[in-house]
Amino acid sequence: MHLVVGLGNPGARYAKTRHNVGFLAVERAASRARAAVDKKLYGALVGDGILAGTKVMFAMPQQFMNLSGQPVASILGFYKIPASDLIVVHDDMDLPFGRLRVRVGGGHGGHNGIRDIHRLVGTEFVRVRVGVGRPPEKMDPADWVLAPWSAAESAALDPLLDSAVDAVESVVRVGVTQTMNTFNAAPTA
Repeated sequence: MHLVVGLGNPGARYAKTRHNVGFLAVERAASRARAAVDKKLYGALVGDGILAGTKVMFAMPQQFMNLSGQPVASILGFYKIPASDLIVVHDDMDLPFGRLRVRVGGGHGGHNGIRDIHRLVGTEFVRVRVGVGRPPEKMDPADWVLAPWSAAESAALDPLLDSAVDAVESVVRVGVTQTMNTFNAAPTA
């Protein structure tokens, strides 16, 4: 079984911000798997379903982004899922909007949610990095990721989320290496 985690911040204030693209992707993946992510467990909303013919657990930590590690580590432990079967979907400012990158391991790149998961789980898990682009000059990066999508980004968000879910499904179906070969090659949106 895989654990698919979307990173974001809880609450209506953050629902339509760049930082919550992980939540949006997991909601869409859970919908594809006919799963409801509505049970509370270890500080996260969770649900399970079948994705790519495999049972998958979905989770959205409900603490703020910087505290994502504890819910993830607790859910992994509760279900006895190895970190190698963890897939985390998150925003990435180092990728232009519309790009996806799938990778295993690596640094946190300044992403505090990933930093906290590294602290408690280690680094050897799959990451689906969803490009949100860099902030305009002189704009604080935190303000950028906590700002709502622009009109142009909103118009292109559905295909980007579909690609992120396709990448998650591919990891479950064929593994991370083949998924990286497929999804890391070209822009998605």
